[in-house]
Amino acid sequence: MEISMNQEQLKNLIKTALVEVLEERHDLLHDAIEEAIEDVVLAHAIEEGKSTELVQREEIFKLLEGKT
Repeated sequence: MEISMNQEQLKNLIKTALVEVLEERHDLLHDAIEEAIEDVVLAHAIEEGKSTELVQREEIFKLLEGKT
């Protein structure tokens, strides 16, 4: 038995499946958006860091450990 479907039917099927997944697993969309935002923030931080003064590794660890 062969099932055939035109492009419009396939498009509608994919849309329906995607909507169902997003309704049932909205956490997937949330996680994807959260990761995208984190990537953008990290990229901005990297760009900003390229134009700032270098700091020694030891100074960073002192700050993280609360030893100023």
